[in-house]
Amino acid sequence: MGSSISALAALTAEQAAKLPPASTHKDITYAKDIKPILEASCFNCHGEKNPKGGINLTTVEGVLKGGKDGKIVEVGSGEKSLIVEAASQLNPRSSMPPRPRAPRGGMAGTNAPAGGPPATPPPAPAKPLTPEQVGLVRAWIDQGAK
Repeated sequence: MGSSISALAALTAEQAAKLPPASTHKDITYAKDIKPILEASCFNCHGEKNPKGGINLTTVEGVLKGGKDGKIVEVGSGEKSLIVEAASQLNPRSSMPPRPRAPRGGMAGTNAPAGGPPATPPPAPAKPLTPEQVGLVRAWIDQGAK
């Protein structure tokens, strides 16, 4: 299974019960409240350039459109929205950002030819959303995802 948000496995009932509660904030908007959260943690992989899984989170339209495998937001139901499930980090197979994998075989750090320039280090891993941020995304969806 790939590491795209669209390749989610459904949460078990026990995991769903552990979802962060929706925030009590009112009048949540994508531009004011949600975009800054997604920009900090999600845009490296789900931005305008080569969005993984076809999911572009840089606009409200992109979030609502979803990706190659379908929608990630069930407007009015944050609890059932794939983006909330992934951001909650409750299912290791569907967590976003993906959890680091163990290095594969071979010699670490040898992706540059001998005597050539040093390899460019990979970007810092994205930080998972906090439970409060997940709750804000959930409340935004519950309030109509505007």
